[in-house]
Amino acid sequence: MPTSWRARLVDLLYPLGAAALAFVLGALVLAALGVSPVEAYAALLRGAFGTRNALAETLVKATPLLLVGLGICVAFRGQVINIGGEGQMIVGALLATALGLAWPDAPGWLLIPLAMAVAMVGGAVWGGIPGVLKAYYNVNEILSTIMMNAIAVQLMNYLLRGPMIDPVQAQRASQIPQTAALNVAYRLPRWVPTRLHLGAALAVLLAFAVYFWLWRTGWGYRIRAVGYNPHASRYAGIPVKRYTVLALVLSGALAGLAGMVQVYGVNYRMITDGSATGFTGGAGFNGIVAALLGQLHPLGTIPAAVLFGALLVGANAMQRAVQVPSALVTALNGLVVVFVVSSEYFRRRAQRRRLLEQTRATPPAPARGPSPR
Repeated sequence: MPTSWRARLVDLLYPLGAAALAFVLGALVLAALGVSPVEAYAALLRGAFGTRNALAETLVKATPLLLVGLGICVAFRGQVINIGGEGQMIVGALLATALGLAWPDAPGWLLIPLAMAVAMVGGAVWGGIPGVLKAYYNVNEILSTIMMNAIAVQLMNYLLRGPMIDPVQAQRASQIPQTAALNVAYRLPRWVPTRLHLGAALAVLLAFAVYFWLWRTGWGYRIRAVGYNPHASRYAGIPVKRYTVLALVLSGALAGLAGMVQVYGVNYRMITDGSATGFTGGAGFNGIVAALLGQLHPLGTIPAAVLFGALLVGANAMQRAVQVPSALVTALNGLVVVFVVSSEYFRRRAQRRRLLEQTRATPPAPARGPSPR
């Protein structure tokens, strides 16, 4: 086995091992509660993959995770950290929903692509603002993207309780913060009788497109070069600041598309409980972990997103089957997140150690004497 493939296999074992340890710890907690871990995890698997409808629900949950995760792959390859997927999803969804409500009689074949484009532009702008602050004013992108999440949530709450509220809800004393339903023609095609929609296939195609763009185009190469070493990239003539902004712009665009897909493929309207997760379901944060589990590779993010989609769907089935508290289901998801994110530290340490060993094992080039005259 070539050294490069052996190293990749070892790197892959870190997040997979971390996820396995999280499930082992979850099994210990289940046993402490007097529940059979085998029975509980069997119920989880049945709930996620046991029937056609269960598999469809898993893929529906995985779709926004994959789209956000693809954006995270682009951002992290450019050595910028995007924690703003929640806000970018919200802004993309708001703009796409506003377009659908403002143009209710347009043909679906025209409005759906327009809504996708508008959502991507909204997410790109929401991600580009922290990108500009990072590149030109050295503002920490972690703080700025988190703050942009808070702004997006408040904007959503204002619009869904005011200018964009469903007219039927506006006339009721107890108003639900939601928009009116979109035209039926604007719904993404579905695999009847399940809720699996065209957005899932689109996300997979985009994963291959992002892989091709990052590894087979000049722009993708420059983003990765900036991520590896911005100083060397600047010396080579690459405009580092411009590509730093581009990484967050593209990351935000993909997250914005995830928001549009949730509206046009699942809810058919925008609705919230006043928090970011009320609309996103936590996809903006879970997408980060899916990308890390997939080794920040677009194609690796596909099975990682399916795994987390299975956790979200199967955990509910496990709760019903073995009667565990709902808090334990949330804790199990949290354990996987914490362990996978923590494994990234050890993976990077192993990479540095391998690099140091290779450097020591490489013999120095022989010194050349003076050339004969």
